[in-house]
Amino acid sequence: MKKHVLACTMCSGIGSIPDGWNRVENHDRLVREAERIIPLVARSGWRNVVTFSGNRKGLPDAEGLANCAKGLKRISALAESAGVTVCMELLNSKRSHKDYQCDHTLWGVELAKQVGSPRFKLLYDIFHMQIMEGDICDTIKENIQYIGHIHTGGVPGRNEIDAGQEINYPRVCRTIADLKFDGFVAHEFVPTRTPLQSLREAVAICDV
Repeated sequence: MKKHVLACTMCSGIGSIPDGWNRVENHDRLVREAERIIPLVARSGWRNVVTFSGNRKGLPDAEGLANCAKGLKRISALAESAGVTVCMELLNSKRSHKDYQCDHTLWGVELAKQVGSPRFKLLYDIFHMQIMEGDICDTIKENIQYIGHIHTGGVPGRNEIDAGQEINYPRVCRTIADLKFDGFVAHEFVPTRTPLQSLREAVAICDV
């Protein structure tokens, strides 16, 4: 990637979508994964690694949040010393990832407050949060300090982000630009047309 002057904007990460930090019994394993992955990310010169809350499986949201905070605090010093930001992804539990716990922005924001580290933030996925709560622009404005990375995707279907879907991406991207966000807005959609054509269009749409 470096040969072609590219950056890995989000490294694959710590835990999996269904099995994450909301279960205390996962913490020792996840800490070991973090202790292996975070130094590798740092040595490669990248800045972000993704992680997940895990599915509820009957666990109340308040308990899941407290468990996540307890576990993530164990790796905060490592992330800070390495200069790597651990980003928990916000996913929709309505259609794509049934039962996932970190499925609302305010839950994730409260988690970030409890972890209390500048190297723990949220991966704000516009596709997922449009499905769960809408109100994209104001939510981003109100919580930008807790957002480390942003994903795009058209609703419905997670396809192209053009006028054929319901999100006004030029407006969303103007909001992000006005906030002086210094992270990446990364395209994570499934093309229905020629992939490079769709990517070129997506870049142009977001170039505000």
